[in-house]
Amino acid sequence: MSHIPESVRAALKTGVCMPAMPLALDANRKFDERYQRAVCRYYHAAGARGFAVGVHVTQFAIREPKHGLYRPVLELMREEFDRADQLLAKTIPAEAPMVRIGGIAGLTDQALSEAAILKELGYHAGLLSMIALKGESEERILDHCRQVAEVIPVFGFYLDGVVEGPRLTYNFWRQFCEIENVVAIKLAAFDRYKTIDVIRAVVESGRDDIALYTGNDDTIVIDLVTPHVFQVNGKPKERRICGGLLGHWAVWTTRAAEMLERCHIVSERGAVPEELIQTAIEVTDMNAAIFDSANGFVGSVAGINEVLFRQGLLPTNYCLDENNVLSPGQAAEIDRVTAAYPHLTDNAFVKAHLEEWLAD
Repeated sequence: MSHIPESVRAALKTGVCMPAMPLALDANRKFDERYQRAVCRYYHAAGARGFAVGVHVTQFAIREPKHGLYRPVLELMREEFDRADQLLAKTIPAEAPMVRIGGIAGLTDQALSEAAILKELGYHAGLLSMIALKGESEERILDHCRQVAEVIPVFGFYLDGVVEGPRLTYNFWRQFCEIENVVAIKLAAFDRYKTIDVIRAVVESGRDDIALYTGNDDTIVIDLVTPHVFQVNGKPKERRICGGLLGHWAVWTTRAAEMLERCHIVSERGAVPEELIQTAIEVTDMNAAIFDSANGFVGSVAGINEVLFRQGLLPTNYCLDENNVLSPGQAAEIDRVTAAYPHLTDNAFVKAHLEEWLAD
């Protein structure tokens, strides 16, 4: 069984900014390694201390034989993780290495194969999608999770509603927490009831070592500053969502890293200023445009790519599926929120450094 390094576990528990990695495609929809590297370098320079590769934003289609990009993308990202760690060692020696998360999808045989690839390539944990198991019993899904955890540490993933992942109960998450090699859970239920189910399950399991990360794009800031207190054996016990693993943080990442740091400071002080509540509304409004909430989120990946394309960080806004494009009116919505909230964008930062990120 592969275990996560203590320095990485400590970073996860403190809470880091982790964008979900997009896929750089040229005008012929071919993988563009130069721009893929540039995006990685941007995230590192922007303050991200990890990212997730091979996930929804990277596009699940990279696994299809006609594209054959799952391993090549992971290998390229490994090189950029190594590069980022070398830079950290020179500039911030005490900083933990970048957190390396790889996406795991499919039924059990496929998931085990992907877990083995991640382990071979030195990834720290697998973000475990359970979409393929929708309709299966919770015991069957738990068995799937246990098998994957035998290969690589698991980053649990509660995805519901947006892409119709399996609906999971408190009892599922309580048993999930008994899997020794679970290191974190991403909460992307887009549902307060289900989010609380997971946090309560972690608290009542006594697993203080499981880090909680928001993926709730409609309530990012509030997730990060809210104390969750539950009674355990007659005593109150508090847990907080400490970081984010988000597609939203794949754009304007400098501001995301700054916001996470501010949320950490506010959480320590215990009082949330009204200004930060307003920021929460602004972030959600921006997310609605990027993720195409008006059209059931069908343009979410294209929306992320569009912002990065406008900044020059991607050569196109293309997806592997030529039908996966911006929805009608989505570009205008991105225009609107970019103009409305310039303090939450980082176009000047990108412009100042883009050439060096694209240099070699």
